Amino acid sequence: MTLATDTTVRDTSARAATIVEKIRAIGPTLRERAPEAERAARLSDETIADLDATGAFGIASPAEYGGDELTVSQQLDIIIEASKWDGSVGWVVWAGASTDWIPAGMGPKVLEEVYGPDWVGPRVSGSSHFPASRGRAKKTEDGWVISGGPWTFATASLWSPFVNLGCIAEDENGPYLVAVQVSRDDLKYLDDWHVAGMRGTGSVSVALQADELFVPEYRGVDFRQITAGSIESGLAGPLWKTSSLGWSFSLMGGMSIGIAQGALERFLERSAGRPLRGTTYKNQLEAPLTHLMLAEVHSKIQSATLMMRANAEETDRLGELAAAGIPADPQYMQLFSARILLETAYAAKWCAEAVELLQRNSGSTAIMDFEPIQRSWRDARIITLHGALNLEALSENYGRLMAGIQPHLVAGITTLDRFALAPVK
Repeated sequence: MTLATDTTVRDTSARAATIVEKIRAIGPTLRERAPEAERAARLSDETIADLDATGAFGIASPAEYGGDELTVSQQLDIIIEASKWDGSVGWVVWAGASTDWIPAGMGPKVLEEVYGPDWVGPRVSGSSHFPASRGRAKKTEDGWVISGGPWTFATASLWSPFVNLGCIAEDENGPYLVAVQVSRDDLKYLDDWHVAGMRGTGSVSVALQADELFVPEYRGVDFRQITAGSIESGLAGPLWKTSSLGWSFSLMGGMSIGIAQGALERFLERSAGRPLRGTTYKNQLEAPLTHLMLAEVHSKIQSATLMMRANAEETDRLGELAAAGIPADPQYMQLFSARILLETAYAAKWCAEAVELLQRNSGSTAIMDFEPIQRSWRDARIITLHGALNLEALSENYGRLMAGIQPHLVAGITTLDRFALAPVK
């Protein structure tokens, strides 16, 4: 495939608005399919095709390969809209968008493999990019031999042509994390996604078809090189120069916001004309206690929205500066990275609390499988349990930086120690 080389600043606002409207148009269908997706523990192939037709899986694909390459702020709008109708849909769209920076950081050959061919669904998925990965990688003369596993929580892997696996390698300096791009044909998918929420995401574990797998050298990259952006990709847009944490976690907060917005809309719809037990109110929406609750729900959702939108806009600004040859100061980038993680955790917490209020004020019928509020309640809480959103740990790290002390520097996808180039291998 021949790459487009036009580096003119692109106005993608109209395209972003079109995708939002297309998702909104199929939203009732997505919500209607959600109970079956939960029973199947995965979105249907029909839903994946419908989402692909809206453009949802191309929002972060490189423009050089025909992708929309929307700004982070525009991607946030799309994640919010998708999540309104079904949290699992939002999660799969988020995973498809927020993983694109990994193949982009691995070099042109990987980019061509991921984005060159036609494909329906997310282009890439990922799993276990952290030191506790069970995957192992051994360097050979012309590539890597990987073994171990399984690799857990592989969201979107059921529909992507490649899965990017975190593996631990070792050299004379000790262990380090390697990102390894693996074809779906070399993997098997385990039936282990039996969970309390986000059931429709199909975030199963993946394992190798054989005990070991050889992959060519270009498909395995020291993860420090990816986070440092030290491999030339040939991609010109500011999206590829910006903070990967700002990008991924602003969008992650969008899932919580969308789920809470959808639950609020459903509450207002189902509460009209509903008598309030224990009072003389014949319409729940006329009761002052409902008004007080709604004001609190609004404040939690709005606080989360303002934080995530500000962080998305700052992420876009940082990308534009870096693309213009003015990278941000490393100290600021470390502080911003710690802040985005902390504020995403708070956004998830506040939105989960908002949905909890709506659930608690919806009566006993709100626990029925057919009622979207109970699913929103479970899905919103699941986001707060994500390993990257440990509120107390993130609070300590940001507080340490505020006090002039270095944070805990751990390896992996959320590392705050990503501001020096990896050693040349």
